[in-house]
Formats: sequence, C-alpha cells, structure tokens
Amino acid sequence: MAFDPILEPVLERNAQWAEDVEKAVPGFFTESAKGQHPKVLWIGCADSRVPESVLTASKPGEIFVHRNVANQFHPEDDNAQAVLAYAVNDVGVTHIVLTGHTNCGGAAACHAAANGPTPPGPPKTPLDRWLAPMIALAKGLTAAELVVENVRVQVQNLAKSETITAAWASGKDVQVHGWIYELESGRLRDLGITRTKNHH
Repeated sequence: MAFDPILEPVLERNAQWAEDVEKAVPGFFTESAKGQHPKVLWIGCADSRVPESVLTASKPGEIFVHRNVANQFHPEDDNAQAVLAYAVNDVGVTHIVLTGHTNCGGAAACHAAANGPTPPGPPKTPLDRWLAPMIALAKGLTAAELVVENVRVQVQNLAKSETITAAWASGKDVQVHGWIYELESGRLRDLGITRTKNHH
C-alpha cells in the first residue's frame, strides 16, 4: 500500500500504543482475546469528539458500545436493538448509559429543520429518515434544550424496549441512565433520569 498521510500515522500510533500497553501490563492482549465482561453499554453519538473509552479513561474490554448520529435509540432500529439484546442477555451488562453531548451537529440540524421558515418535507435521504423523530421533537426547543430532551426520550425508548422490560420482569437489576457530555469542559453530567426495575 502506498504511503497515505492520513492513515499511516493512525497505524503508527496504534503500533506505539500496543507496545506501550504490553510493556505496562504484560499479557494484556492475550487476556483480552479470551473474552469480554463489560458491565456498561454506552449508547452515544458518532461525533468524533465523543470517544467513550478516551473520555472515561477506560481500557479495552470495559465498555460495550453503540454509536450513531445524535445518539438515538429508535424502537424499529434492529442494529441498536441487537446491540442492546446481546449486551444484556449475553455479555452481562448491568448499566446502559445513553449519552448526548453539547454542540451536537445532529441536534443543531434538527433544530434548524423544525424551526425554520418552511416546515420540513417528507424525509428523502437516510440521514433525513434517521433524524425525523428528532426533528419532530425539536419544535419550540432551543438546540441546547433539544440535546437534553433527546436524551430523555431515548432513555424512555430504552426503558420500553423488549430487552429491558424482559430483563426487569425476570428480576435482573439493569439500569438505564441519561448523561450529557460537555464538549466545553470534557465533563460528563448525569441528568438524574435513571430507570431501574423498581422505578420505570
């Protein structure tokens, strides 16, 4: 492969990282290859500024992850539903953290579409279809309010999902949390809207 100025440094940084980890924790990768037992499923935004393992200083194997545009959990999205079911039923995750973030491009686009001079037409592209529920939610909210309200709605969607209701019915102590990551400070904030088997 010819030298690529964007990809080559990524591969070089990976090689250096792998070397550093192996030096600091000999056998880390051999152990990691044997299986995973994370207790947290992070459902977050695909935004490049919100890498969950980096901003929580977590090691590989500590967080199970699903990310998409504007951290959505659509009831009809088989991808998200499959991740949730696998995480709860097979991996043994006990905490689902739905995390939105400030200055979200998806939220800003939805806010603009919902509150512009002309009402949004029928969705034409995959991105339009993906964001349609959030555009409907955005009417009358500021972009910052929409980020928070979107997290609330996605936590509700998770709490109503078949996987979570079945887990609670069987007595599993699975918790669903709503957080915001503040790009300006690097801090995570718990919105205090946690759903549990006793409070849902």
